[in-house]
Amino acid sequence: MESLVRAYSHGIFPWYSQGQPILWWSTDPRMVLEVSRFKLHRSLKKTIQRFRADEHCEIRFDTAFNTVIENCAHIERNGQGGTWIVPEMVAAYQALHLAGHAHSLETWVDGELAGGLYCVNIGKAVFGESMFADRTDASKLALAALVCFCRVHGVAFIDCQQNTAHLSSLGARETPRAQFASQVKAAIALEPPLWHFDALYWQHLLDT
Repeated sequence: MESLVRAYSHGIFPWYSQGQPILWWSTDPRMVLEVSRFKLHRSLKKTIQRFRADEHCEIRFDTAFNTVIENCAHIERNGQGGTWIVPEMVAAYQALHLAGHAHSLETWVDGELAGGLYCVNIGKAVFGESMFADRTDASKLALAALVCFCRVHGVAFIDCQQNTAHLSSLGARETPRAQFASQVKAAIALEPPLWHFDALYWQHLLDT
């Protein structure tokens, strides 16, 4: 666990395959979502509004971390042979969660977990890891909730690690590694937020 905290504090993340040594990555450039630049597309805005108005729908934090990471581990990624979230990594992130450095954001519908994501938090630096969805837009709702939370609590960016068309469409952009490392160094020195979600947070996104 200590190795993971040190790595993330320097903008480094692990990539692991069963039976192989751990590989540590610090990509240049780095894909970063500045929360002030998040693109709320019209379709997602309507989805949030419907979700918010439905008493059977809610966002929860840290009530099903193990289930979220296990669901993420079983997703078949395009172009990837298997998953990097092998049992050893699941155990490591569970330890991070118990230490208060890893969190799950969960989309619940009718009392069932519909999707979510997990991330790492050190100070006011947030590092996105993986997400899953069993229902349409469930992971997008979790990401939008994370953006709301970050805006409320003064977290400036979410690390997205690698460039994908989906992340780019949401406003993430490539940042030079040196600039990203400087952002991380400043952010980890700040007091971390208290991880909870209030339905009122949605307004910080819907008003933009």
